Amino acid sequence: MESDMTTTTESATPTHVALHDIVDTAVAAGSFTTLVAAVTAAGLGETLKGTGPFTVFAPTDEAFAKLPAGTVENLLKPENKDTLVSILTYHVVPGKVLSKDIAGKAMHVKTVQGADVAVDATNGVTVGGATVVTADIEATNGVIHVIDAVIMPPTAA
Repeated sequence: MESDMTTTTESATPTHVALHDIVDTAVAAGSFTTLVAAVTAAGLGETLKGTGPFTVFAPTDEAFAKLPAGTVENLLKPENKDTLVSILTYHVVPGKVLSKDIAGKAMHVKTVQGADVAVDATNGVTVGGATVVTADIEATNGVIHVIDAVIMPPTAA
């Protein structure tokens, strides 16, 4: 079901040529500094720079700011690495899933973390309750869909 997985609300530019991997694309965008810091702290940078393909539901800095005060700082502590990895890998689905692949569908898909996440593309697109605000940002090793909230796996909620 991985290939049946991504969403669309507002169009990014799926016709542009991807020049960077997922991590470098996120860095270049400038609105994912918290996500990039978390990926680095979790030791997932090299993985997300790897071959893939991956579909990443990327919370913006504003999405991270919606979490209760101190949450991000607490998750970035070395002793909380396992929890951070669990949360971040819940935002990743194996394979490259574009919005056209799931338009009009509602489903559950397996994340890299191991738990399923609900994806609903029947009226706009939501992933685990977060809204996809920009879809189909292509990278050399997958695709990024920007979401407006941090989604929590069932075990980390």
